[in-house]
Amino acid sequence: MTNPNPNPGPPPDGRRVRAALLQKVGGDEDMFALGSAIARVVQMATSDDKGTHDLAHFVLSDVALTQRILRLANTVRYRTAAGTAVTTVSRAISLLGFDNVRTVALAMLLVDALASSDHAYSVRVELEASLCASLVGREMARHSFYQGAEEASIGALFKNLGALLVASHEHDRYLEVQALIATGKHALAQAAQMILGCSFDALSEAVLGEWKIPDVIMRAQRPLEPGTLKLAVNRGEWMRQVASFSLDVARLMGKTATPSDAPEAQAMLARYGTALNIGAAELDELFEAVAFEMKSLLESMNLQPVPRRAPEDVGGLPNVLVLATLGAGGKEEQGAYPSGKPKNARDLLLAGVQDVTQMRASGQHKVNDVVLAVLETLYTALGFRFATVVLKDVRAGQYRARVSFGLTQAHVQQGFTFPLAASGEKGARDLFYLAMENDADLMISDARGAKIRDLLPAWHKALLPDAQSFIVLPLVVGKAQLGLFYADRTATAPEGVPPDETALIKALKGQVLAALAP
Repeated sequence: MTNPNPNPGPPPDGRRVRAALLQKVGGDEDMFALGSAIARVVQMATSDDKGTHDLAHFVLSDVALTQRILRLANTVRYRTAAGTAVTTVSRAISLLGFDNVRTVALAMLLVDALASSDHAYSVRVELEASLCASLVGREMARHSFYQGAEEASIGALFKNLGALLVASHEHDRYLEVQALIATGKHALAQAAQMILGCSFDALSEAVLGEWKIPDVIMRAQRPLEPGTLKLAVNRGEWMRQVASFSLDVARLMGKTATPSDAPEAQAMLARYGTALNIGAAELDELFEAVAFEMKSLLESMNLQPVPRRAPEDVGGLPNVLVLATLGAGGKEEQGAYPSGKPKNARDLLLAGVQDVTQMRASGQHKVNDVVLAVLETLYTALGFRFATVVLKDVRAGQYRARVSFGLTQAHVQQGFTFPLAASGEKGARDLFYLAMENDADLMISDARGAKIRDLLPAWHKALLPDAQSFIVLPLVVGKAQLGLFYADRTATAPEGVPPDETALIKALKGQVLAALAP
């Protein structure tokens, strides 16, 4: 049978794409972790102190998320009149509002899980649309009389989930959908149906179902009837209207710097104006408010706005150059310093932080899994020849290396032990005890100096005589000295560790401390 469509036809297994995506959502560990974390945040109670406590605990358990929420609370939009810095998550929740922080936390989970995709430009476009839609939904909720209207921001955030997942996990299919739309002969829903076997809306709803998200948010993903909309008869229908309107607004704002002047703005007023009680003046105010909020949100995540138009030749560039054109991570340097440290250490550390963040957010991890993931990140991202984690063994009365990477690790790990308490006079305490007693992260770029050599214990000099640069990261919870991370190289490291890498290393250690805390 011939294909009557003059455009390249859809793959014959289009419906299998939908099934494959749902299988990934259900079976992929990263997607499972993302879904578990999202479900936990969505279902947090909003009406009592327990909900606020649970949300604060969730945020605090993630160092990167904590930093982002605090950054957002300290932006011009939310800074208090007194100008006092917000330094606690509890205060940030009070200042930003429970629902705002919850939606921002959900948005950041999506960013952490998907922003580092190989298909950077496409994913960033869809991520930014999702973030912007959530802000539109929040603005609409502010003017609604419905109880629980704040959930509209969550419904709007997930309205674009289907497109986002296809861009990340089935990028070839995503490009085929976009190509069909570009011909002007197919609407988005039609193009997605042809290529995927379902619309993006249906995919969003199916994924949220897999993640056990409440029905009212799932139903908000369903498409609306065409033409002018009538006033909603209940909260569920209103949320569907807001979710659809929010994504339309986000798409328009992503396309032009002056959305009020675009013909699409008039089309939106004709379609949604009566149902959502919004006129031209209100729409202009909405564009302005959301643009301001979007700027603050992207700043809190250290993200640059994605270009409104993709570079013309972007499809032929290697991914590293695509990333560079977006300003999404700066120029990725290739190679390594003479010490062995990769020149793109920051990017590798950041990827590790994202991985560990997702692991902990899932609630399914074991402490050992977190420790191992952090140790591996330190070992690979910083180019060490040997890395180990040392933990207290009370029965044996010693600190003992538990797991290691690199240099004949079994032999070296066996010898990497020292007593729980330093012996001899106070001045005889060595570098390892001093680091733990002072909870000081040590980054020794040149271990050959006399002062450093004097602080190294005899066992270390015998076990690792050629260690010329190393780090020691003590693991101290409260006043309890639990152990430390140690990693070294056989060369000096004059390049040092700049502040951005130091912050990521501390974030990694923070994840381990949070996992070890009782």
